[in-house]
Amino acid sequence: MPAQEHPISTAQPSLRERRRATATQEILDAAERHITEHGPAALSLRAVARSLGMTVQALYHYFPSRDALVTALVTKGYDDLADAVQTAVDTAPANSPVPRLVIAAEGYRRWAIAHPERFQLLYGTPLRDYTAPTEGPTTQATRRMSAIFEREMFGAYTEAQLAAADAPTLSPSLHTYLNQLPHYGEGHLPPPATALLMSAWGHLHGLVVLEVFGHTSFLGDHQAELFRLAMENLLTDIHRRIPPA
Repeated sequence: MPAQEHPISTAQPSLRERRRATATQEILDAAERHITEHGPAALSLRAVARSLGMTVQALYHYFPSRDALVTALVTKGYDDLADAVQTAVDTAPANSPVPRLVIAAEGYRRWAIAHPERFQLLYGTPLRDYTAPTEGPTTQATRRMSAIFEREMFGAYTEAQLAAADAPTLSPSLHTYLNQLPHYGEGHLPPPATALLMSAWGHLHGLVVLEVFGHTSFLGDHQAELFRLAMENLLTDIHRRIPPA
């Protein structure tokens, strides 16, 4: 049918919707400040409401429970972290000698160091009595992060190459399980590549956790250089395991 018969809606949010969006953002900002000052475990709806000059009952109009607020905070944290990683890749010079995967990893590290309490909310000790909703917004946000690293690590290879990767021998049951996992990048990721990706993720994330929680402070100003060397070595090892086209 002609396009004019199906006009695109240009309706603007109502005043009430705009006010609600503004209030919701103010609550999230206040909750993030509270986490930064007191840590994730001390998150208190009463304290957040008090800092905004509102009652807890009024806050419940926007977040009906503590879990709803935590879910929103975790989702926003993952989205902000993914934005930082993607921005690092997008703003890197086209002729940079540093591999894009390493640039992405460094964007991840910088965000974690700049926001240690929010990083702890995402990857630290789970909050007591909180369970993220199954297939909810937090799951979608983590999948976005996974897709970025999968693309930068394996984007130059075909599925056949990745299927033939020299990964550690997988048991039949693990091979079947990995083959059935959903993937969030482009195309299907064969089990050997999934195993390599998970191993790389553990290495990358482990180094960042050690630094954020102060366990590598004895390295001083050399931490960034050593992290880059570790990521470059990791990427070299993974790519040498993938046969040429």
